[in-house]
Amino acid sequence: MSTEITISNVSRGFNGHTVLNDVNLTVREGELLALLGPSGSGKTTLLRLIAGLDQPDSGSIAIGGVEATQAHPAARGVGFVFQHYALFRHMNVFENIAFPLRIRKTPKGEVNVKVTELLKLIQLETLAGRYPAQLSGGQRQRVALARALASQPRVLLLDEPFGALDAVVRRDLRRWLRQLHEEMHITTIFVTHDQEEAFDLADRIVIMNSGKICQQGAPIDIYQHPADVFVHEFLGESNHITGHAAGGIVFADAGFPVAEAANAPDGPLDIYIRPHHVLLRPRTGQNDTGWIINRISATGAHARISVGNGTTTLEASMTVDALIASGLTDHTPVDVIFAGGTVFSSGASAPQKLQALKPRLAG
Repeated sequence: MSTEITISNVSRGFNGHTVLNDVNLTVREGELLALLGPSGSGKTTLLRLIAGLDQPDSGSIAIGGVEATQAHPAARGVGFVFQHYALFRHMNVFENIAFPLRIRKTPKGEVNVKVTELLKLIQLETLAGRYPAQLSGGQRQRVALARALASQPRVLLLDEPFGALDAVVRRDLRRWLRQLHEEMHITTIFVTHDQEEAFDLADRIVIMNSGKICQQGAPIDIYQHPADVFVHEFLGESNHITGHAAGGIVFADAGFPVAEAANAPDGPLDIYIRPHHVLLRPRTGQNDTGWIINRISATGAHARISVGNGTTTLEASMTVDALIASGLTDHTPVDVIFAGGTVFSSGASAPQKLQALKPRLAG
């Protein structure tokens, strides 16, 4: 039976405030999809509507081609994992996982076999007798996931599943969940506001803001081709420069050229350049551009570099190894080369990607 999810013209409001506004989305069978966006964008509300924990004001939801808008949550074949686990504190790990099976009056022998399989799947076989208070956050989240899988759901929904965990545990659990998905191929939707989490896990990302879908697509496509200014600014750091185009050259309003871009329309522009596209070279002396390194801060394997010329300050980034090899230090005079970017015509939402960009020395 198909597990494709079709959301058609769904709207939902609370106390006169629109939370979802005419949302349309198809989740493909076996897909791992991320709903990504800031707080209040409508992500969790959409997830709850799919689960049947809430009802839309208008529109419809179908699962596997079958209308499910008014169906009881138990009839939808959906497993739901909450951010804060929602485990039963008075039950041990085994009984927490067994709970949905016992509710369905599954024979005791089948319960034992199924729970044992799930304990092995989540790699907690030796902790079956422990209680939630005796587990780490990552272990509790694995138990919550196993409990959701116990009833063999057609669809798995996860609401900020790693939000309460520290960075190292989140990273390990993401890798584990991705491997689990590749083994089981359950149609899965997870809600997050963490961009790294979405890019690391999802087959496809749906970016939401103010109750609407702004853009959807493969992680790399969204990052490389943002649909509008909101998406670009939301997905990672970027240098924002006001500028203009003239004769196929993009200039910053501060006076220095940014790029050669024949496709950039003449007129005012908003220019966005990712830090890794700001390339720094020790100044040759032949071209006094005025750029100088203000400060270098190393964060693990990468370095963040603040560079300025008296009127404009930019953030650049490079690996620590490349930084050491370059010989750059605080207060070093440098040449700045822009190797990529995106421009938006002022007042317009559609981007103009700087394609076939010829890196240009900013001087």
